[in-house]
Amino acid sequence: MDIILYLLQLIQQLYHQNRFLINFICKYIPLKQWAFDDSHSPKYQKFKIDQLPKIVSFRQDWDWKDLISYYKERYGKELKPVFRRKECDIPDDCVCLACKAPKPYLTWNNGKSKSQIVCKVCQSTFSPGEDTRFSKTHRLNCPHCNHSLAHKKDRKHFIIHKCVNPKCPYYLHNLKKVDKKDLAQDFGKNKYKLHYIYREFQIDFFKMDLNSLPKNASSLKFSKFDSNVMSLCLTLHVNLGLSLRKTRQALKDLYNISISHQQIANYCKTAAICIKPFVDNYNYNPGKVLTADETYIKIRGIKAYIWFIMDAVSRSIIGYQVSDNRGVGPCILAMRMALKHFQELPEKFKFIADGYSAYPLAAQQFFREFGDKFKFDITQVIGLTNDDEVSKEFRPYKQMIERLNRTYKASYRPTNGFDNINGANYDLALWVAYYNFLRPHKHNNYKVLNEVDMLKVADNMPGKWQLLIFLGQQTILNLQNGEAAICS
Repeated sequence: MDIILYLLQLIQQLYHQNRFLINFICKYIPLKQWAFDDSHSPKYQKFKIDQLPKIVSFRQDWDWKDLISYYKERYGKELKPVFRRKECDIPDDCVCLACKAPKPYLTWNNGKSKSQIVCKVCQSTFSPGEDTRFSKTHRLNCPHCNHSLAHKKDRKHFIIHKCVNPKCPYYLHNLKKVDKKDLAQDFGKNKYKLHYIYREFQIDFFKMDLNSLPKNASSLKFSKFDSNVMSLCLTLHVNLGLSLRKTRQALKDLYNISISHQQIANYCKTAAICIKPFVDNYNYNPGKVLTADETYIKIRGIKAYIWFIMDAVSRSIIGYQVSDNRGVGPCILAMRMALKHFQELPEKFKFIADGYSAYPLAAQQFFREFGDKFKFDITQVIGLTNDDEVSKEFRPYKQMIERLNRTYKASYRPTNGFDNINGANYDLALWVAYYNFLRPHKHNNYKVLNEVDMLKVADNMPGKWQLLIFLGQQTILNLQNGEAAICS
């Protein structure tokens, strides 16, 4: 027994020593900051995404008949209709907005003014014609103070809800970090994001079709030319990066083929529609690290955007999207295309992007839609220099996707912009197919990223384009037979 008491006392002494050492380290020894130092500043609070709110549901599966049955079983008495001493002037089609009880169970609640009705079954009061209070199916509450969120602004695709509780701990915590000079000014607090904010999307981006290619493509029944001419057009236009008019000139000078640049565009559009399903549904077997970025292009002189998501191990493009805006919607669509290759996210999964707030917001929507299977955080590499530990470790992944942007821009630049978004869509689909399956890469010993056995049979590039079209047609048939993509 003495030995046991001695060991217990020794454990207590060691425990107190450990507590003392931890407190000493936290107070006097500066540790390396893992997060970017400026990210703790209230000036950068507007770029952060708050957690999901609490949802209070108002849905009920019962009506007035269920309540009457409950009263009879609970109290042993039947709830009778309202006893009226004179004729009631409540409209015959009026029912309780809460439990749908009919007119016999309704009566006026405020005497002669007759502006409010009370229900005898559920004791709810309402005014005739009122429906806003009872039409709500849920309420959004702040996760920090449980205060109901206020509807503040309506945007194009979402509604902004805000917690206006002045005693919210989240608001008070952010308020302490604000410079006192700004607090002394009128409306100085408005320079910062201090309150909890939630964006409720009105469009379900998880039900939208990922195939954004045009539907009015020409058929593969050739009248004047054949499939060999079509594959030559693809080789010159996509592989060599020639514009449509330069491709027309090259075909005339090299092969004496007279073809218009519009016919070349039609061939590219038709080939993109055939090849895109194969490229999007190919089993890339991605790793645990994905990196993403967006770059801009011009459509009729107006800025548009290209979203890329790359597998950091194989360097394959597994997600891409063309959009006319830089909102969170196109970001979600590109993430859907990339994450559909996972049944669930692997352990130690990393998604690396820049400091743009659309990526954390899109990741939040994935967690809301699919739960813990697709819950992940965005590792944001901020700035151009390695000023923090995050940038030092993950800067090489960011440089991968930046290099991809420059590679795409090299093929995009001769086009001098696109005439419409359909042209940008089919051009990007063909370029991704070329990058993933046909282009030799230096880091892969000048081999293609994804080797397909059927493509090895072809000796030249036009033959490989024809086989890619064939593989795309087979993929379309397989999808029509019921094969579905994961997380799509």
